[in-house]
Amino acid sequence: MAKNALVLFSGGQDSTACLAWALTHFDRVETLGFDYGQRHAVELACRKKVRDEIRRRFPQWQGKLGQDHLLDLGLLGQVSDCALTAESEIHFAENGLPNTFVPGRNLVFLTFAAALAYRRNIDVLVGGMCETDYSGYPDCRNNTMDAMQLALNLGMDRHFRIETPLMWLDKAQTWQLAYELGGNDLLEITREHSHTCYLGDRSRRFEWGYGCGTCPACELRAKGYQEFLQRNEGGGLAC
Repeated sequence: MAKNALVLFSGGQDSTACLAWALTHFDRVETLGFDYGQRHAVELACRKKVRDEIRRRFPQWQGKLGQDHLLDLGLLGQVSDCALTAESEIHFAENGLPNTFVPGRNLVFLTFAAALAYRRNIDVLVGGMCETDYSGYPDCRNNTMDAMQLALNLGMDRHFRIETPLMWLDKAQTWQLAYELGGNDLLEITREHSHTCYLGDRSRRFEWGYGCGTCPACELRAKGYQEFLQRNEGGGLAC
């Protein structure tokens, strides 16, 4: 069984939950982030804070959390004409997808992650892709992950495994997973230090964290948090 994992870690709610999940399942966990010219580049600063807080609050994970890597994928932003890489209004395109969709983003991310994992002798890639509560992005679907795993294994002659612990969870269940993995401490780290807002707004603080409160990412995170609280009413959450 694989003992090491590489987590695709953006610094958002989902990747924070995935990092905690990996730290409970593997002996050594490294993280990988990408600077692709994203509008919400503030997430890159949040990555370090989340990692630091996990180390500080969870001594049982401190020795497991290994090296962090950050790759410059600016070219992806240059070829992506979308609201996530340019100052444009968020809306749904003619194909039914929101214009926050960055074509091929997860495919590129996983390819570079596998290349790094190959060099680092890591066999498991962990990502926060989900097709339950999501915006319809085709590169978040389970069959896309299965296809990518096959392509990477064939193309690199390795036995990579792509783990997506959030694939069948809604956002309330993602909050629940964080609570089950790290209790109120991990909930506080997620609320206070992770970043999900597409507009990169950290000037406003809501009970679920920082953001503009109106973009699709904020709305989904807020809705999930409220449902999580309702499902745990009277359960001793320090929220």
